[in-house]
Amino acid sequence: MKKFAITAAAATALTLTMAGSAFAQTTQATQAPMVLAAGEVTEAKEATSDTWITTKVKADLVTEKGIPGTDIKVETNKGVVSLSSTVAVTDAQKTTAVAIAKKIKGVKAVSADGLKAE
Repeated sequence: MKKFAITAAAATALTLTMAGSAFAQTTQATQAPMVLAAGEVTEAKEATSDTWITTKVKADLVTEKGIPGTDIKVETNKGVVSLSSTVAVTDAQKTTAVAIAKKIKGVKAVSADGLKAE
């Protein structure tokens, strides 16, 4: 009976020791901070910013009276907004569309070369 108690105690101690180290490794792995390369973080911020700019410009164009906002395509790359359309717009509409895009925070430049003029 004494041998059994000693063997059981040793097995329990060994099991607890192994479980403790496994738990410590799991804890370290799950608590380690996620680190991204600086370039990936910058790209993620630019993509988010470009998406926000595109959405904001498009929304402002759609709500502006006298502009075919639903027919104007908006693309943004690194803060540069490109406007294009498959329908013709007047010079006044083109000027207004460019002005709307330029007033959005984060816009570095606007290209309206893709807008068809009447």
